[in-house]
Amino acid sequence: MSTNPGTKLAIVGAGSVGTSLAYAALIRGSASHVAIYDVNATKADAEVLDLAHGTQFAAASATVTGGGDITAVDGADVVVITAGAKQAPGQTRLDLAGTNVRILETLMPQLLQHAPDAVYVLVTNPCDVLTVAAQKISGLPAHRVFSSGTVLDTSRLRWLLAGRAGVALTSVHASMIGEHGDTEFPIWSGATIGPVPIRHWKSGGEEVFTPEYLAQAGREVTMAAYKVIAGKGATNYAIGLAGTRIVEALLRAENSVLPVSTVLNGQYGISGVALSLPSIVGHGGVSAVLDTPMDDGELTSLHHSADTLQKSLVALGVQGAN
Repeated sequence: MSTNPGTKLAIVGAGSVGTSLAYAALIRGSASHVAIYDVNATKADAEVLDLAHGTQFAAASATVTGGGDITAVDGADVVVITAGAKQAPGQTRLDLAGTNVRILETLMPQLLQHAPDAVYVLVTNPCDVLTVAAQKISGLPAHRVFSSGTVLDTSRLRWLLAGRAGVALTSVHASMIGEHGDTEFPIWSGATIGPVPIRHWKSGGEEVFTPEYLAQAGREVTMAAYKVIAGKGATNYAIGLAGTRIVEALLRAENSVLPVSTVLNGQYGISGVALSLPSIVGHGGVSAVLDTPMDDGELTSLHHSADTLQKSLVALGVQGAN
């Protein structure tokens, strides 16, 4: 894959997620220039040097720079924010909210000075809460500041379903939506494998995706991050790849449908809360949040997810800036 010409991706945070995203972006040719910024200059300098040493083997002409000076993000087309306190074993994403909102209050104004025209993508958790905070702090429109949402959760779901059905991952069309967290849920009513509704998929004349299996799969996806964190301390590779997928949709003006998390303004009767719904992602950000058909149970789950996030926003004193 050739490098995306004349584009700059800035990554804020040189931890495991930020460096995994940078590594994936270099290999995939997501941008012609990748810049990393972290307040820990020694760590950032070392990560940049390590990545730079391998650019001969990455996408053609890709460059990587950065360090402890925020001017590293100057002129970026896309800024991905991964900086913040990381999730500890047994800790929910929402427990992280207070600390990471305070970090954003200092960080966002500085970033806007150096990359005023960028699209901002939040990866730091709890990403839905932080998306609302970032929009409020920055004053940017919702389409220019959003989070990775359930893009990774959707990939986890499709991986499970493809394995169960014995088909290619690209043939599975199913999404996780809502909070990127404990109240997220799959839209089974619209899920398909190829053109076949998932509830109708059979193998040897037998139903493959029983109600019991679908319920189990939803729970497994929701708990996946906790399982990885318990085993290795953090999730980083998959979210790094998911983040680069979003970056490519932005920089290549793909108008791809991805379940990113934006601050809603009346969709499904929800406003001032950021949660994930299938959305069109392309040049300049999110051009539309799609009106996705759902059954009554899924609509109830969506509002439960929104209510959960709203309670967190109220507790933190954070309100949307539609």
